[in-house]
Amino acid sequence: MDPNKARLRLVPLLLKAAILFLLFNVAFVFLQDASLAKLSLYNSILLGRERLPFGETHEAYNLSLFNLDAMFASHVIAGAEKMPEEYRVLLIGDSSVWGTLLKPEETLAGQLNAEPLEACGKTVQAYNLGYPTLSLLKELMILDQALPYQPDMVIWLTTLESFPNERQLTSPIVANNAEHVRGLIGRYDLAADPNDPELVDLSAWSRTLAGRRRAVADVLRLQLYGTLWTATGIDQVYPEDYVRAQIDLEPSDEFHDLTSADQASLADTLAFDVLAAGLSAPSVPTLLVNEPILISNGANSDIRYNFFYPRWAYDEYRRLLAERSSAQNWNYLDLWDLVPMEEFTNSAVHLTPAGESMLTSEIAKAIQTMCK
Repeated sequence: MDPNKARLRLVPLLLKAAILFLLFNVAFVFLQDASLAKLSLYNSILLGRERLPFGETHEAYNLSLFNLDAMFASHVIAGAEKMPEEYRVLLIGDSSVWGTLLKPEETLAGQLNAEPLEACGKTVQAYNLGYPTLSLLKELMILDQALPYQPDMVIWLTTLESFPNERQLTSPIVANNAEHVRGLIGRYDLAADPNDPELVDLSAWSRTLAGRRRAVADVLRLQLYGTLWTATGIDQVYPEDYVRAQIDLEPSDEFHDLTSADQASLADTLAFDVLAAGLSAPSVPTLLVNEPILISNGANSDIRYNFFYPRWAYDEYRRLLAERSSAQNWNYLDLWDLVPMEEFTNSAVHLTPAGESMLTSEIAKAIQTMCK
């Protein structure tokens, strides 16, 4: 064949390929991220995960991504058909609920499910929907995503460090779900700024296949790690040794730029509106739990309970939370001092399996009490 003619025939072929590539990328702009979740092999070929995917190391067979649909599609709840005898309990919260340094069976959900627990004449099945990072708005967003899974009860475990207004949009999973977050702000008339620069808006290019290649790759990597999760049950690294939570503390009474002299101002800096929205969202019984914290007896423990909390701020927070719970008729359980100092691991809110067992016992009682 004449080389010149071959080159001439190649030009329109390349042109057509370029046009098709452009059209495909433009079409991708109109696809919702939910379509990526349809790629999930979990709960069919692969086992569903016991907790939402989170992690940054390949040794954990896990990763952090921002596609909520893909995250939930990988979770065991997505493949769990609700049976008539099941009393479905959703656990919402931070890394303490997710279970940092705990195996899935050692977490609150795992321990609740270990022994048959009866509530309202049915068998309790708890689902771990905790997610690391501290933000009430992050938890409201996850709760909103979870409500279609037909819960019979929601238990929201939280702590003061999730309350500051300045923390609400800083969690990466919140910042990278701007459209969902703005919907929540509008629906519940929240004080958070829908135009806050923390929220990441995708450009037209970022919505194309080329621009979204990282998001697509993350979903595909999640499937790949799913094969290793299914084979091993490992979803985080369990180091033989780690730095224990601080016992000796700084002689400072600051909490997010406030001091004890600003105690009267603390309420204005906390996102009680987000908490109220989350507690009103489910149409089923909801329990608010002030989760256990480490109470230090080390240096400067007369000033601070732990690394996170000066005593004045935490005591005022507990007073405010109890006051609002009473006024709003919220189901509220304050377990702040339930667990001794020795049963915390690498943080003032992360429990050992034994500490988790103490928490599980109190939560189990509360579930049964609310069913009466």
